[in-house]
Amino acid sequence: MDLVPALREPLKKVLGPATAKVMAEHLGLHTVGDLLHHYPRRYEERGQLTHLADLPMDEHVTVVAQVADARLHSFASSKAPRGKGQRLEVTITDGSGRLQLVFFGNGVHKPHKELLPGTRAMFAGKVSVFNRRLQLAHPAYELLRSSDGEGEAAESVESWAGTLIPLYPATAKLESWKIGKAIQTVLPSAQEAVDPLPDSLREGRGLVSLPEALLKIHRPHTKADVEDARARLKWDEAFVLQVALARRRHAETQLPAVPRRARPDGLLTAFDDRLPFTLTDGQQKVSREIFDDLATDHPMHRLLQGEVGSGKTLVALRAMLAVVDSGGQAVMLAPTEVLAQQHHRSVVEMMGELAEGGMLGGAEHATKVALLTGSMGAAARRHALLDLATGEAGIVIGTHALIEDKVQFHDLGLVVVDEQHRFGVEQRDALRGKGKQPPHLLVMTATPIPRTVAMTVFGDLETSVLDQLPAGRSPIASHVVPAADKPHFLSRAWERVREEVSGGHQAYVVCPRIGDEEDDPKKTSPKKPAPGRPPADDAEKRPPLAVLDVAGQLAGGPLRGLGVEVLHGRMQPDDKDAVMRRFAAGETDVLVATTVIEVGVNVPNATAMVIMDADRFGVSQLHQLRGRVGRGSAPGLCLLVTEMPEASAARQRLNAVAGTLDGFELSRIDLEQRREGDVLGQAQSGARTSLRVLAVIEDEEIIAEARQEAAAVVAADPELTGLPALRTALDALLDDEREQYLEKG
Repeated sequence: MDLVPALREPLKKVLGPATAKVMAEHLGLHTVGDLLHHYPRRYEERGQLTHLADLPMDEHVTVVAQVADARLHSFASSKAPRGKGQRLEVTITDGSGRLQLVFFGNGVHKPHKELLPGTRAMFAGKVSVFNRRLQLAHPAYELLRSSDGEGEAAESVESWAGTLIPLYPATAKLESWKIGKAIQTVLPSAQEAVDPLPDSLREGRGLVSLPEALLKIHRPHTKADVEDARARLKWDEAFVLQVALARRRHAETQLPAVPRRARPDGLLTAFDDRLPFTLTDGQQKVSREIFDDLATDHPMHRLLQGEVGSGKTLVALRAMLAVVDSGGQAVMLAPTEVLAQQHHRSVVEMMGELAEGGMLGGAEHATKVALLTGSMGAAARRHALLDLATGEAGIVIGTHALIEDKVQFHDLGLVVVDEQHRFGVEQRDALRGKGKQPPHLLVMTATPIPRTVAMTVFGDLETSVLDQLPAGRSPIASHVVPAADKPHFLSRAWERVREEVSGGHQAYVVCPRIGDEEDDPKKTSPKKPAPGRPPADDAEKRPPLAVLDVAGQLAGGPLRGLGVEVLHGRMQPDDKDAVMRRFAAGETDVLVATTVIEVGVNVPNATAMVIMDADRFGVSQLHQLRGRVGRGSAPGLCLLVTEMPEASAARQRLNAVAGTLDGFELSRIDLEQRREGDVLGQAQSGARTSLRVLAVIEDEEIIAEARQEAAAVVAADPELTGLPALRTALDALLDDEREQYLEKG
């Protein structure tokens, strides 16, 4: 963060080109400063042994343990001289479990001499299973000798000064202790680290200086040293991130925007008068927040998040109608053609004659509702583009096609982005750039996000939350169907689908894959084994179940006689639209689909959903999918089919989804199972997560306090002219690779 000349020094100058190359390629570390900010993942205490009992499968691990047993075996081998091969088997223990190390061929000689019973060492390698036992094959190791040794022993201890041994995030090419030794080499440079925190903030919160924090995190003598360092470094991460977001918010308030107010007897009033129900308290409160923002002379910048089915689209439509009342246009950007068409249909239905502007029978205040997607025919597209340019269409709904250069608006006043996480910042800004002045912005997401994540990811947006379901919505019963353990449960699932259909309702069956990708081996190759499970699990070895296969099997088997259709992303747009229309009209009994139905699809008569290979989907995705049923007055049913064993992490995840309908609770579970790097939208191609010690759930208070401190600093000095070290830290956070991650949620 605090890059000054000593910390900008390239690692190849300090550590040599070979080590520097591995650090750059595998850990993303290029400078001395990068290396100093590569913090230990955890620490081992001398005399305290690591837990071997629950090592993750197929991951590169570092363990500290003691040799319990070492045996050299000879065996016949065509490759070995004189027909004798050698294999060294070493058993290590830490009191909680045992682990076998295996060395072959010429690699047995050194460990055979050094790894004697009673020897303690650090071992690093990839965990695998052989003969149903965990093992490390050819692990790297570093002996931990006692401090009364001489020569090399004393040197070994010196390199691990202090009572705590730091264990670093490592790779197969570079073990933890080699990273530790490299850090010891550059640690003196930490004294030159320039502190990004204002003195008043650091002193007011009793935080240690940055050089001291770096020293204590890499070479702690006590656990208190580690706590001091982490407390300080968490503040660095939270504060610099929040300053970046506060500056975005501040910049937004400096932009001019046209205030957009609804007319007392205009389109919005006419729309509200024709609604067959009363808005929930939550919808009224959030609408007031949005209308207040729209009335200001700087752009609204608001996130509307809410439960599946909480009525976000209705709230967004009322905001769009208010903008049309004021003489402007409003556009809704949807991530897929299916969703854009669905939104267009439902908006036109809700508005009735109010959506028939310029047509016979249109109401007095009516406007046009235009649809623009990439697959439209040339004539329909020309017509839509003309309505946009002339202002005839007050409301426009579409996909990425709206962002193209040739699309022009008469007076764009509001941009609504549905499912923000599907769009990059470039796309969002390209659409906003089509206004004569910056339009107001409303971002919607149906993935409920914990408060801290919302603050961290969408910190430049004010947040509104809809957590109340409209009256008349029915509860959804969710159950896990363990197909491998209890095949008769799956048979019963198909019986339940038939029962729903015979009761006049419809059902979805969701599969992870389309089934026409056989020419692409990458898409059908087995998934890697989940951590902690042996790779021989049949459910993991086979490709995920596919829509085209499952639909055929159901139509000819358990659902014979029912109307079964398929829907997936590679169908022609007209075909997709026709399938959805037939399903919405009740002409199809069962729709077998991919996650193309995940968001926005609204068929109140669909009451049952069977999700095949449910363990292949994330928690939030399952919650989104489940939200497609129970949208009418009849109760909904969601069945999560899996072949994962009962003790697996995947089953625990599914049990959590089945156990609660609270999306905010599920999002916390989801977040706790994933790295924050994913949450922050970081590129996953080896890029370092921007959060190294800050954990968004555990550190809620720090993030909230850092937001307040950052807002005060930016309000007093928006350009940070009086805080050059903070400015430098900000530039380091927002380098070329990362400058856009802030808006990608």
